[in-house]
Formats: sequence, structure tokens, C-alpha cells
Amino acid sequence: MSEQDASTSTRYRQPAGPFAAAATALARRPARLRTLSVAMCLAAFAATPALAQVRNNPGYDRPGIGFSPSVLQAGDATLELGLPDWSRDDGVSLYSADALLRFGIGRSLELQLDTGWNRLDAPGPARHGRSNTALAVKFAPPSDTRLGWGVLGGVELTDGAGIFRNPERQYTLGASLEWEHDEDRASGLYLEAVDGETDSRLLAINTSWSLAPSVGLFVELEAQHLSGIGNGTMGGVGMTWQATPRVQLDIGIRHRLGGHADEWQGGFGVSVYFGK
Repeated sequence: MSEQDASTSTRYRQPAGPFAAAATALARRPARLRTLSVAMCLAAFAATPALAQVRNNPGYDRPGIGFSPSVLQAGDATLELGLPDWSRDDGVSLYSADALLRFGIGRSLELQLDTGWNRLDAPGPARHGRSNTALAVKFAPPSDTRLGWGVLGGVELTDGAGIFRNPERQYTLGASLEWEHDEDRASGLYLEAVDGETDSRLLAINTSWSLAPSVGLFVELEAQHLSGIGNGTMGGVGMTWQATPRVQLDIGIRHRLGGHADEWQGGFGVSVYFGK
């Protein structure tokens, strides 16, 4: 990753699985404000003891590659924070404090707002700045079978700071499929196309297991083509812990298997559900 790549960094999200999670990744966008995220996270934790009973939480969109093929019910919301997400290549590290707000609007639709803050460590002084704002709409119809699916369309604006700003808008279209083998295991497929300054096409597969009622493990593989750069592959592993019915913690890491890709990606995050 070079300084020029800083405006196209990566978010770390969870694949489809028993916890109904799986999110948008490798559109290579920057991320997010650590101090603000931590404050919001602590406030959310403080609110959770009085909100023990949860009926309609469909899961979260982080960590891992892809997004969850499920949507929030109308009026429900989740806040998903990277504390931080991280990538490294060619001696350059990007730390991204990411904040994703999801809001259910009904009719199997939800709106998403994504922003945050970045720190780029490269030769010379470290660079700091706000990332671009991304807006998206996700559609995922209810399913009464073991197969679930969803699609997401979004746009990343050009309002980031300095080297973290894209020179033009980027448009993303993604599709997520999830197959539940049984109550403790699921597999997912994710397809994504990004068009903008750097066009990309991505294919990812994953499998996840429930190790305990509140603990999940996932593995993932992805292949991506970046226009003008080439092809690359990565593999990763991660875990989730449902700390309360409303709060999930996650951790994960990915490593380059070949071609043109970041040497390492990873992250730690927390997601909080606000709903019934």
C-alpha cells in the first residue's frame, strides 16, 4: 500500500454465518475516528444493562468480507465501530477508526451511513484525516429456507481530508448469499463490483461455526481484480463474541496469499443493536 492508496483502504467485516453477519469490504476505502468511536462505544455499553431482552436483532455487518443478507426492522438501528481496522503493505500502515450506522426503513430495506478517521504511517510524518462518507441501501427479503440473499448499492463521496479523499465518486454494487448447513454452521458467497477512479471486482467465500451460544469462528478466502494493478488473493480467520444480546465484539486478521493485495489486514470492533 502506498500513500496514493490511502484513499482506497479496507474495512474489516464479518462473513455470513450463524450470527447472520457479513459485510462490505475491499471496496478499499479509508476509515475512522478512534476517540469518537471509543466514546460512542462506552456510551452504548452503559446503556445495555437496561436493554437485556432482544427479539429482532438480525446480526451485524462486521467483521469480514461482504455483508449480512438480512436487514433491520423499521425503526431499528445498529452502530458498528472499528477500534481500529488496520492494513499494512510495503512498510506502510493504515489505521482506520470506522463508524457504520445502519437504520431499518421497512419493506426489507435499510439505509447505511459510513464515515470515520484515518492515520497513515509511512516514511515521514504520520498523516491524519477524515475519510470519505459512504451512503448505501441494502435489500434482503425474508427467507423461510436455509438460503438467504441480499443486495447492496452504495456511493462513496469525495469529502475526505487530504490524501484520504477520492478524486471522484466510487459506486459499489454487492450481492451476498448465505447457506445454513445446520444451527452451528453456515457458508457464504459474496460478489462485489466497484466503479470509480480504481475499478475492482471481488469474489469471496466463507464458512462460519458456532463454538458456543455466544461465540463464533469464521474463515474466508477472497480474490480481487483491481483495474490497472492486477489480481490478488487473501485468506483470513476471525471470531465474534456476543457479549450481551445487544453487543457483539469481533476480532480478525487476513494475509496475502498471492498477487497484488495488502500484506496484512485486520481489526477489532464492537457492534451495538438499538431496537426491540
